Amino acid sequence: MNKTYLRSIRLLSECMQLFEHASARNVRRFGFTPSQFDIIATLGNTPGMTCKELGEKTLITKGTLTGVLDRLEQQGWVKRSRSIEDRRHFFIQLTPKGEQVFAEIFPQVVEAGAVRFQAYSEEDFAQLEAALSKLKLHLSSE
Repeated sequence: MNKTYLRSIRLLSECMQLFEHASARNVRRFGFTPSQFDIIATLGNTPGMTCKELGEKTLITKGTLTGVLDRLEQQGWVKRSRSIEDRRHFFIQLTPKGEQVFAEIFPQVVEAGAVRFQAYSEEDFAQLEAALSKLKLHLSSE
């Protein structure tokens, strides 16, 4: 087995875990779980989306998504309504209170994440994006 492949996958996994851990810690400072913030961030600056679209964009499973949406709705941050096109589906959007939370917190979370990449030059980002895009292309070609 190719040991370079294993080292690379392990390193990629470790980087993702470290970033997610730091991001989760940052989001919790604002009183949100990572899943709650993921939904608010995904819905921010949009007119809303179906539950299915939200699940695809956030990669949160349907079972988890329902519970998180319940809690966000109880807090008054999101509202659910039946889809006009298909009454079997729900349309999810931020409430004015949710829009305010998004506007206040999202920039702070993004800035805290950006701090972790201060040492990266534009060339570093270009190389990283090229390598990750190539990997994504190969992984999605199956």
